[in-house]
Amino acid sequence: MEKYTTVLFDLDGTLVDSGIGVTNSVAYALEKFGITPPPRQELFKFIGPPLTQSFKEFCGFDEDKTTLAIKIYREYYSQKGILECTMYDGVLELLESLKKKGYKIGLATSKPEIYATKVVELKGILKYLDFISAASTDEKTRATKEAVVEYALELSEEKDRSKIIMVGDRHFDINGAKKYGLDSIGVTFGYGSYEELKDAGATYIAATTKEIDSILE
Repeated sequence: MEKYTTVLFDLDGTLVDSGIGVTNSVAYALEKFGITPPPRQELFKFIGPPLTQSFKEFCGFDEDKTTLAIKIYREYYSQKGILECTMYDGVLELLESLKKKGYKIGLATSKPEIYATKVVELKGILKYLDFISAASTDEKTRATKEAVVEYALELSEEKDRSKIIMVGDRHFDINGAKKYGLDSIGVTFGYGSYEELKDAGATYIAATTKEIDSILE
């Protein structure tokens, strides 16, 4: 009997490398505020958490300034940033393999649904997905990874949580899974380190898509 029936995938840093698009969008927003953006490497921390959290935590913005920053961020992201991403090696093959094995596949991302859907359409991933759990456009509904995972559980229709596994590259993904008693696979080819994923308590850690496929035999 198979151990899992359903796989939840994070998007940024797990299925696609969105680093250029996200950091360019953040830099664009900061420049509009008269702030000189730091080196790109320092902006990678914006990948993963909701923007509402990131602008407050990393820039010290208050609620109103954060709302405006997100609006400006999206001026760039919606036109250019969304196109500035690449799919990680082996992702299509992994999704095809999981489908052949009979898995139900869901997206569980803190990216707003309108953009998450556009990205998976552009990259040819949408056809492999059974459902999409994402943040609302204002990032106030399902604003945390835990809320995204909770909604994904509803959409999955799998009642046995021991049969659902989360795949992601940051501690947010692992913590979201743990809150609901799910196993998880932390991936090191994204934006989280092995140490971060191990400390968060990932059930498995994979360095490649082939390793993910092997875990999900």
